[in-house]
Amino acid sequence: MKWAFLLGSPDISGGSYVIFEHAIRATKKGVLVTIITEEEVNMERLHWHPEARSLIWKTYKEVENDKFDVCIATWWRTVYELYRVTAETYAYFVQSIESRFYDENERSLRHLVDSTYQLPLHIITEAKWIQKHLNEHFNKDAKLVPNGIRKDIYSIEGVRHQAREQGKLRVLVEGPIDVPFKNVPKTIEICKQSDADEIWLLTSSPISSYPGVDKVFSQVPIFETAQIYRSCDVIIKLSYVEGMFGPPLEMFHCGGTSITYNVTGHDEYIVSDQNALVAAKDDDKAVLNFINSLKHSPTLLRDLKDKAIDTASNWPGWDESSEQFYKAVKSISEDNSLFVHNSKDIIEKKSEFYFQWYVIAEENKNVITKQTAIQKIYENTKSFLRRHFPEMFGFFRKIKYKLIIKKIIK
Repeated sequence: MKWAFLLGSPDISGGSYVIFEHAIRATKKGVLVTIITEEEVNMERLHWHPEARSLIWKTYKEVENDKFDVCIATWWRTVYELYRVTAETYAYFVQSIESRFYDENERSLRHLVDSTYQLPLHIITEAKWIQKHLNEHFNKDAKLVPNGIRKDIYSIEGVRHQAREQGKLRVLVEGPIDVPFKNVPKTIEICKQSDADEIWLLTSSPISSYPGVDKVFSQVPIFETAQIYRSCDVIIKLSYVEGMFGPPLEMFHCGGTSITYNVTGHDEYIVSDQNALVAAKDDDKAVLNFINSLKHSPTLLRDLKDKAIDTASNWPGWDESSEQFYKAVKSISEDNSLFVHNSKDIIEKKSEFYFQWYVIAEENKNVITKQTAIQKIYENTKSFLRRHFPEMFGFFRKIKYKLIIKKIIK
């Protein structure tokens, strides 16, 4: 079989990590896997996941004459690029409801993202809540393949960056600092207000330090991340949007626990007050109290860690997960239920239709924004004349009224 994965970026991210794990294992089963990107990828960008270099990497231009059994979009934007690749079957690997990545005032963009679920595509997802959402809101039956974990990397035993210290609490914050829905800056501020002894930051952002953080680990290869997890007691992950986030689960495997918001996907493996602590979104007082309780209650910390280890021991590895993914893709390639609609031409036409609606919405928004700005200038000018030049204001108002009356008489 020949698979194509459409990738937005090869740079470090949880979404790309999941794609690579499935793709690498598929190649071991004899599948010819090609990762397709807009521009040629320098293999140095894959320093964080060197095994991904073994995959075939091509641009859209380079696959113009290729044909695949299955072409899989992996991010909403790549759905609108599917028509550029020739394949027998087209699919969509949904790792989150990505319209939630954007601010609510970006209504036309959020609608464009959600429109991807209306296209005639086979869908695979990684979390039960996404599967349910797609069924309830878009009448789509997605195949569920939960993410695995690298048992060869994430384990209690192994090298530590620094030993844990008895009686001290070392917290780990994880995520990029410049992605709003990841909420990293505020997470660090809460940790700084707490009784935690040390704050460490594991980030994909290219930084060497951050105010109030004791140690910063930037763009770390996956094989070295476990050393950091094993050195910390708890990961503080306060994202607003997630599919099925991996870092808390990786921390569980390395002997720690977590504090999170009740974000989508947390309940795939987190049980509040058993293996971790869960606060309502933006209940920062609760998060602060949680951190302080772990600092001052060694028994609570130990109990949460023990239950987290139990959760980890029962979680599947990537071999098991990717076997499910392989079977899901194989069944999709053999499924003729969408044969008439799941074609390159129809996907291109439907994609163009949805995209044109987005363009129209954006153009209208720009017109309204411009009109609003002009109206604001007019109101400000009027207010300025009324305050500073009342006689001139009165003169212009009389002229305006005369013009209105003339128009009515006509």
